[in-house]
Amino acid sequence: MKDMKKVLITVKTYPTISKKYDELVCTAGVLEDGSWIRIYPMPFRKLDYENQYKKYQWLEAPLEKNQSDPRPESYKVADIKKVKLLDTVGTSNSWSERRRILFNKQQVFTNLKDLISKANKNELSLAIFKPTKFVSFICEQTKREWSKENLELLRAKSQQLSFFQTPEEIEKEFSVVRKLPYRFSYEFVDDVGTKSILMIEDWEIGMLYWNCLMKCSNNEELAVKMVKNKYFDEFLEKDLYLFLGTLRQWHGRAKNPFVIVGVFYPPFNQQKDLF
Repeated sequence: MKDMKKVLITVKTYPTISKKYDELVCTAGVLEDGSWIRIYPMPFRKLDYENQYKKYQWLEAPLEKNQSDPRPESYKVADIKKVKLLDTVGTSNSWSERRRILFNKQQVFTNLKDLISKANKNELSLAIFKPTKFVSFICEQTKREWSKENLELLRAKSQQLSFFQTPEEIEKEFSVVRKLPYRFSYEFVDDVGTKSILMIEDWEIGMLYWNCLMKCSNNEELAVKMVKNKYFDEFLEKDLYLFLGTLRQWHGRAKNPFVIVGVFYPPFNQQKDLF
């Protein structure tokens, strides 16, 4: 059943190329009642320019349960032309409105084993997690190009559309996002001392890397240091939370199906700290 739902976007992952869905972004947020929802797949760049949503922006869209995705929060857009962007929630008063919307009904998990148990029972696939301690920020080199097979599939699909699109539209559709040459992760400890390493798939960290690379004249080593400075040195001075989401292929059966799909880093609430 297709229902118009209003979602505050809190998660946008860095784009990947899928054999089935072309280029897509995993998008998630909270509904007006405070519950989590995932919109997957979301073909981000197929939206009209004015409908390329931002984080912490309310989005209204006709959504229906994604029957091919077993994760309980997963929905899909029934008609992408009906996606509407609404107001953005700002950061005034120590992010008070964002805090209210996110924490009003959502449990903040501090024990990773408990969270994984719930995911393996298919009770959830999205959560807010608060590590007891952040240990390190890890950067590893990875493949620098998308797989040839996936690119060829995209090219074939763009040619199939050529009867219905202008050359300019095809070129825009086929402009593939750059693949990140590095994988970034947090190492942290939970409330019982269990140490874990989770990869960060947030849109922000990908765009931060490219912006840093441009600022430092393509010096990759310096760009990576700048990313670490932001995500480790600066964010650890804030009230840092992690948005965790399970990977579809590992949901319900992996030892740890979660990755970091977003970070929430408001300043410490000084007024609350006084009491």
